[in-house]
Amino acid sequence: MKTFCILSLIILVGTCAKPKYTTKIQNLKDSITLVDSTLLKKYAQTITAKELKTHLYKFSSNEFMGRRVGEPGQKLASTFLESYYIDENIESPFGGDNYYQTIPSSFFGGKYKNSENVMAYIEGSENPEDVIIISAHLDHLGISKEGLVNNGADDDGSGTVALMEMAQAFNQAKIDGFGPKRSILFLHLTAEEIGKQGSAFYTKYPVFPLENTITNLNIDMIGRVDAIHKYNKNYLYLIGSDRLSKELHYISEKINDTYFNIDLDYRFNAEGDNHDYYSRSDHYNFALHNIPVIFYFNGEHKDYHRVTDTPDKIDYDLLEKRTQLIFATTWQIANQENRLVIDINNELLN
Repeated sequence: MKTFCILSLIILVGTCAKPKYTTKIQNLKDSITLVDSTLLKKYAQTITAKELKTHLYKFSSNEFMGRRVGEPGQKLASTFLESYYIDENIESPFGGDNYYQTIPSSFFGGKYKNSENVMAYIEGSENPEDVIIISAHLDHLGISKEGLVNNGADDDGSGTVALMEMAQAFNQAKIDGFGPKRSILFLHLTAEEIGKQGSAFYTKYPVFPLENTITNLNIDMIGRVDAIHKYNKNYLYLIGSDRLSKELHYISEKINDTYFNIDLDYRFNAEGDNHDYYSRSDHYNFALHNIPVIFYFNGEHKDYHRVTDTPDKIDYDLLEKRTQLIFATTWQIANQENRLVIDINNELLN
């Protein structure tokens, strides 16, 4: 009996000594210290509705013929992005004037012509081997059977111009002597509309080792309001943020609570959600490689995948605020003291 009591006491003490999961989560939240608030706000404010609108009216114009993968309009869109980065003196990860990762027709099973991912790069000042990827797809649906252009202003012109503005903001910070400590790759992906093939190619042939890619923040449609939020447009769906790294999730939450107060809606993040948005955009190919992701999304609307998805229907003030949120989240991850970790390697959770 005495031995049994002693063993029971040891088990009880051991159980009590192990922190509860809620305590671990609170410890994780408390460990996140926001950095450079004054600088963050200064450069976030360089992202403006006016510039986003100028870029988007160009990018989603009839000139680019709906940006169908491998077709002339998509090539023009790639050239437009390449020229932008050259003009802004934002470097290519390859060096020189080559901003393309070429994808051969054979990768598409010969069903589509050669295409390319377009990339710009800002090297980190202290931990350049750590790479944050911010992505959006540049392709769309092309010309309709009736001969009308699928402009794809929201899908995914909104994400494309968000990347452009964020790259400019980070580059200006670097010029001013406040460049990110970790590297940032601005990745414009092709062939999303035919099954996330641009991101599949990148993760198979990465420019930087996948083990050095600490997160992928993917943007696919952030310029509109869906029917659910008809009377509350100050929202954004986040999908996947807590799947692999709770630290990423709570960084995102803390940035938002501190600076933006957007209603972050997680209804489509639930496992088994019948829309399955978690697997429907380019972030998913990174998640398959155990890279933490956030998918930023405004939800489907009546113009989704229709020729009526035009730039006049974008809410540019809302696009500005959402883009600034993503910029600020990236700034924190790029500049905080510790490297973002996945849950299985997080000592605070294990």
